Amino acid sequence: MSPKRQSKSSRSAGPRNSGPRSAKKSTGRVASEGSPAVKKKATKKKAAKKKANIKKSDRDGPQRLQRLLAAAGFGSRRQCEDLIEEGRVDVNGEIVSTLGTVVDPTKDKIIVDGVPLKQQKLVYYAVNKPTGVLSTNSDPRGRDRVIDFVPKSERVYPVGRLDQSSQGLMLLTNDGELAQQLSHPKYGVRKVYRVTVAGKIDGETMRSMRKGIYIAEGFVKVEGARILKARGKATELEITLREGKNREIRRILARLGHKVQVLRRIAIGPLRLGDLPTGAYRALTKQEVQRLRKAVEFSQQEVEDDAPPRRYKGTKKKTSKVTGKRAGHSGGKPSKGKGPARGPAKGKGSGKGASAAKRTDRKTPTSKFTFLPKEKEGGSIIGGD
Repeated sequence: MSPKRQSKSSRSAGPRNSGPRSAKKSTGRVASEGSPAVKKKATKKKAAKKKANIKKSDRDGPQRLQRLLAAAGFGSRRQCEDLIEEGRVDVNGEIVSTLGTVVDPTKDKIIVDGVPLKQQKLVYYAVNKPTGVLSTNSDPRGRDRVIDFVPKSERVYPVGRLDQSSQGLMLLTNDGELAQQLSHPKYGVRKVYRVTVAGKIDGETMRSMRKGIYIAEGFVKVEGARILKARGKATELEITLREGKNREIRRILARLGHKVQVLRRIAIGPLRLGDLPTGAYRALTKQEVQRLRKAVEFSQQEVEDDAPPRRYKGTKKKTSKVTGKRAGHSGGKPSKGKGPARGPAKGKGSGKGASAAKRTDRKTPTSKFTFLPKEKEGGSIIGGD
């Protein structure tokens, strides 16, 4: 091979992307902060960070002692606080009687009444709650509870609530973090309900439900609503909520003139009731738990994207471009146009006094009224210094 051909081949064989031109091109692509590629990359990083924060659980990390005891099945948090105050809890060989003590279950040795603490395994149950059953862990009157339908090997609690007259899907678990994320309005996980109401639902009622109304707890509205079946004296609806206040659907429909006859929850995020019989339960699979966690992540992102921008302190109010005054603020200066002046005229007073003086040809007083005495008169001011 000739030297000329070799030099040409060496030029062609060299890395094409290592030259200064390619570097300029690459830097030019990255440097534009407002480009869609950069925004998309930043969004992906933000989503990945939130995903890591959601998946990361503090169940095995440092936490308050009464919370750890409650999760281990020693009773409610109030009962566990009583155990601590009575001096029945031993941490690393020392009796702890102070509430709020932070412990690490992976490092500290905790003993309650001589029994070492064992961390519970996480369990997840889907239950089809019948009507007449309470969604609470304790009832002084001894009525049926939804937690009585699942095994008692682990201490579980319901995620959210259904009132005694309602039925349908409930999730029971001892994963406090996931339970908080599924029920807190900040994450906005959707819940779907099948509702049968008395009467015929018209378009105005549907618009009012979506627009929202005010109740005692504040402003409420449904995420979505659609009519499934319209009968002669009843209507079947499917209603979606992002946050559920106490008996929210019943109160919204009652305000709009419709009494709820049947209310059944059929979905919590991606978890569906399916053909689970009334009063039965089943354990969730790992895939279902993972889908619930992903639903928390996506729903939180949607809530943050839909939230209006916050107004921080120190921001100026909007002013008119023409007058430079704040909106809704009227000044007292007269206008300079040829029309009648709206502000006070010079030397003629203003308001009702000026109009009355014009009608009766009275002179309006030009001096301001004051409680201060004249300089020639003696005496003191009542209530003054």
